Order: sequence, then structure tokens, then C-alpha cells
Amino acid sequence: MTVHLEVADAVGVLRLDRPPMNALDIAMQDRIKELAEEVTDREDIRAVVIHGGEKVFAAGADIKEMRAMDHAAMAVRSRALQDSFTAVARIPKPVVAAVTGYALGGGCELALCADYRIAAENAKLGQPEILLGLIPGAGGTQRLARLIGPSRAKDLIFTGRHVRAAEALAIGLVDRVAPAGEVLQQAHEWAAALAKGPALALRAAKESVDRGLEADIDTGLAIERNWFAGLFATEDRERGMRSFVEEGPGKAQFG
Repeated sequence: MTVHLEVADAVGVLRLDRPPMNALDIAMQDRIKELAEEVTDREDIRAVVIHGGEKVFAAGADIKEMRAMDHAAMAVRSRALQDSFTAVARIPKPVVAAVTGYALGGGCELALCADYRIAAENAKLGQPEILLGLIPGAGGTQRLARLIGPSRAKDLIFTGRHVRAAEALAIGLVDRVAPAGEVLQQAHEWAAALAKGPALALRAAKESVDRGLEADIDTGLAIERNWFAGLFATEDRERGMRSFVEEGPGKAQFG
């Protein structure tokens, strides 16, 4: 298998494993979707890390495989490509990308599907599809613009240039920069801390933000309102408020 799932301390680590560059071929895309659906359904997994290994996250699509496809083939395949990445974006649990080395093209698009991105100091990210006479096809034109704004997204997409970790942090493409040897550890710590939190409230927060960004503000407020009221029916809400009153803030233990 070119993508592995390892579970420890309620954290599922999706590990890309197609050396040397983790080129995202069709089999790998389908496996990503399969595992994204698995971690969505598994109750023993409460947070997720996406990692490509010590040297590279993913350097993009498998260009040799794509070159052999004509318009008809890609017209069929492009939906499955997007669906595989959307399955990651729709995981209703906290997801962090641990980005080392290159995260280009599809690799960058996969990182964009996470809620939080920790990049190695030597990481390089970008959407170089324009250099192939293409545009990003796995969500890059949409998720990148929503994350860093349209003008910055257009700069990266129009030029195809790579950005180093420091610039990626400055423009909001990543959220933290760490030494290469600490990226996975820091990502796991971030995920493990949230894995101890109230699962339904975290799901509600993620869906409210993500779905709200796809809608007008009135619809977004309705999504938030429904989740907010609904959480009053949960055991976690009762546990959290009881702990606050009896012990003070930040001491609740969630199952």
C-alpha cells in the first residue's frame, strides 16, 4: 500500500509512502479517499495527522501517468481526484498536515485539506501546474484562495513559483514552522491534545467554520446556531460546565 494508517493515543497518522517523491498516482488518490473515510467512521480515532515522511510530503501528481490521459479520460477522472481530497477535508475531526520537503501541486492541495499545517524549515510549497499548461485540479484554486486570499493565491497559481517555509508562514499558507526533525512530533502533539477534547463540539466547530465559509453569513450563522443549541443535549457539555463551576476553567476531562 502507498498510504498507511497507524493509530496511537486516539490519533490516526496517514502516512504517504511512495518513494522517492510520493507522486500522487491514481492508486494513491483512491487509497487516500479510502483511509479518509475509515478515519471518519472509526470512534477510536479522534484526530488525524497527514505525513509524507522525513524528506518529502508529496511532490505532486504522477506526471507520467497523467501524460498518457486524454481529455475524455481526465473528464472522468478529475471528479474522483477531487473527491479523494474532499474526503480528507470533510473528516469531521481535527486534521494536521506535517509538511517536510516538497509539498507541490497535489501535495500542496492535500495539505490545504488539513485544518492546520506545520512545515519544516526546509519545506517548499507551491502550485506549479501552470508550468505544465494546466491549473490545479484537486481543489487548489478554491482552497488556496479561501486560505490566503485571492490575490496571493493568484500569484502562486499564475507563476507556479515555490515558497519557502518562512514566506508560507507569513502569507498564512502554513501555521507553524519547526525544525525538520520535529515536525511530525509537533503535529502529533497538536493532534493528541485535541483528541482529548469534546469530540462533538470539535466536529461542530469544524463544520460551522468550513460550511459557513461556503455560504453567506446568514446561512453561516444558522449553521452555528443549530450546532450551538444542539450541543446542549450532549454529555460533554454537561461535563464541561459542571467542571467549570466546581473546579474552574480548563479542567474538564472528556471521554
